[in-house]
Amino acid sequence: MTRFARAQLEELTARLAEASGLPTDDARLFAQALVDADLRGVSTHGLSRLSIYLRRIQSGLIDPKAELHVERRRAATLVLDASNGVGHVQAVKALDMLIPIAEQSGVACATIRNSQHFGALSYYCNRAAARGCILLATTNCEPAMSPTGGYDAFFGTNPIAASFPTGKGFTIKIDLSTSAVARGNIIAAAKKNAPIPLGWALDPNGEPTTDAQQALLGTVLTMAGHKGYALALMVEMLSSVLSGASIGPEIGSMYKDLDRKQNVGHFFCLLHIDAFMDLAEFLNRTDATVDALKAGRKMPGVSEILVPGERSARIAAENEKRGIPISPETLKELQDWCTRSNVEFSLEPVASEVTA
Repeated sequence: MTRFARAQLEELTARLAEASGLPTDDARLFAQALVDADLRGVSTHGLSRLSIYLRRIQSGLIDPKAELHVERRRAATLVLDASNGVGHVQAVKALDMLIPIAEQSGVACATIRNSQHFGALSYYCNRAAARGCILLATTNCEPAMSPTGGYDAFFGTNPIAASFPTGKGFTIKIDLSTSAVARGNIIAAAKKNAPIPLGWALDPNGEPTTDAQQALLGTVLTMAGHKGYALALMVEMLSSVLSGASIGPEIGSMYKDLDRKQNVGHFFCLLHIDAFMDLAEFLNRTDATVDALKAGRKMPGVSEILVPGERSARIAAENEKRGIPISPETLKELQDWCTRSNVEFSLEPVASEVTA
C-alpha cells in the first residue's frame, strides 16, 4: 500500500470525473465523498469503486450532468428524483436541501429514487452531524442477499446509518449493512483471489462457501439470521417501496448489468438537534454517555472500550498525517484511467512511505 495526501487524491479523482463529463463542482463533491471513505479506512467504498462508476458514466448508464428534481413537497418532506445522476452528488445535494427545512421545522425527510450506489452512508450522516443535525439514512442496492430460508438474491446489503456529534473530537457513527458482511469485502477478496470466512455467503447452489468468486455469484447471508432479514426488509420498504425506486431483483447490478440503469432508492430523515434541546446540552449529554460506556468493566485482554466511529476517526487522523494508503490494484486502475482519459497522473507518494 502506497500513501498519498488526501488533497492529491481528491484533485486527481475530480479531474478524472470531470473528464468523464461531470461539471467541475459536482466532480469535486464526488471526489470528496470517495476519498473520505479511504481516509477513514473504508477502502471498499472509496477509490476502489471509481473505475466502475466511470465505466457506467462513459457507457451512458449514469448521466453525469443530471439535475436533482423535486417531484413532490410538503412542509417538511421531499420526494426527489435523482434523474439517473451520480449517486454521491445527488445525495449531497438532497442533504443540502433538507438542512434549511430541518432548521425551520425541526425535522425533514426525503425519499430519493432513480439514483445509484453512492458509497458509504456514514459520509452523509457525518456531514449532517457537522451541521448540528442527526441524519438517519437507509439505501437499497443491487440484489446480493437472500431472505432467511431462501437462497435467491433479493435484497441488497441494505445498510442503515446515523451519526451523532460529540464534544470528544469524533462523531458517533453507526453505519452497518444488514448482511453478515458488506459485499464490498467480498469484492475486495475476489480481486485478490483471497478466501472469505465461512458464514459470510452462500454459493449459487445455496451451500456455504469460502470462495469469494462463488459468493459473488451466490448470495450474502443476513446478519443475525431472521433479525437481519427483518431489518433488510425495513430498509427496502423505506428506500424502495416508499420512494418509487426499483425493488429487490429489479435493481440493476452495478458490475453485471452494463446495459441498464440501477434505479437505487434512498431514505433520509434529518433531525435538527436545536429543535429538541440546545446543542450544547446535547453534546454534554452525549459526552457523558461516551464516558459512562468507557468506564464500564473490560473483558480480559481489552485495554479500551471504543465507541462506534472512534476507530475510524483515529484512522482518519493518522491518514491525514501520514497519507492515505492506496492498494496496488486501485493505483493501477487510477493510472489506466488517466491514460484513457488523457489526464496527467499527478500523484506523489508521501515521503515514499509504503505499508505492508
